Amino acid sequence: MTLRTRKVAFSALAMAGIGALLAGCAAAPEPAASDAATTDFLPCMVSDSGGFTDKSFNQLGFEGLNDAADALGATPITVESNAETDFAPNIQSLVDQGCNLIVTVGFALSAATLTAAEANPDVEFALIDDAADANFDGAPDFDNTKPILFDTSQAAFLAGYAAASYTKTGIVGTFGGMEFPTVTIFMQGYADGVTYYNEQKGTDVQTIGLTTFTGGFEANDTAKSTATNLIDQGADVLLPVGGPIYQSAGAAIVDSGKDIALLGADADVFETDPTYSALYLTSVLKGIKSAVSNVVTGAANGDFSNEAYIGNLENDGVGIAPFHDFESKVGPDLQSELDSIKADIISGTIVVNSYLTAS
Repeated sequence: MTLRTRKVAFSALAMAGIGALLAGCAAAPEPAASDAATTDFLPCMVSDSGGFTDKSFNQLGFEGLNDAADALGATPITVESNAETDFAPNIQSLVDQGCNLIVTVGFALSAATLTAAEANPDVEFALIDDAADANFDGAPDFDNTKPILFDTSQAAFLAGYAAASYTKTGIVGTFGGMEFPTVTIFMQGYADGVTYYNEQKGTDVQTIGLTTFTGGFEANDTAKSTATNLIDQGADVLLPVGGPIYQSAGAAIVDSGKDIALLGADADVFETDPTYSALYLTSVLKGIKSAVSNVVTGAANGDFSNEAYIGNLENDGVGIAPFHDFESKVGPDLQSELDSIKADIISGTIVVNSYLTAS
């Protein structure tokens, strides 16, 4: 099954497959590892095309790997992918180097990872943002594959509510890199948060861009023009989802000369990339760094299973960043409202749907 075929199939069947799962529930940067290895355990990682300096999910995974390696006294091996054609050979190169655990970063690597896992049952694999369930039967396909998943719809719901509270034009926008469930989960959760704000406040804030994708996860002219198009339609809050494409959105906002707020995805971009710090309203956070660190440490200690890790608001696996420089610009009651909404999502009073919660 090709990646494209698998992506289409996943989009159609993920609601049932992952719902059942939950019911049963290139040159690399120099690793920041210990000076001398004190363990034979060898953790490894393959990036998606964004690379380990994307200031987003690849970088968070890389940092989590190295945190665990430092604690273990291990020297990890990492390799970057520049294109889809790099995935399989990069994974194979790590198998050939004797890696005990290979972490692959992103849904796009799923097919190559599962092929390698089937061929190498003695190697453990952890898949970030993938259920490892190509058969769509509600369970990982192999005992040596561990899904690391994040219900970011819950956190994006909070960000959407905040965006609706902040907008002056009554229009907020979002766009993604590629139409993967792990991208659209942000976008739909964001739109649902806007809808909830409208229901509570009697407003009519519009969300645009929900079917807009740049076709990749690179900061480039396509991403910039996509952001510009949303700005031209009146959006004054933007949520780009897909690694560094937020950087292109930042450039588009600066060029527009308009008062437009930007939201980050995955990492708190105010902390990781201050280039556009004056624009950042908040960020939708995924606890990739801590999740990867925990999975690597567990595997090194002989505690590895194919049971999925699911990050959500309740276990602090997802969340939103502080408002930072926007704290004085948002409504005085916004934070308390968000705290109340978060509690209601955790208790189930407010239900935020996603492909991870479908049954």
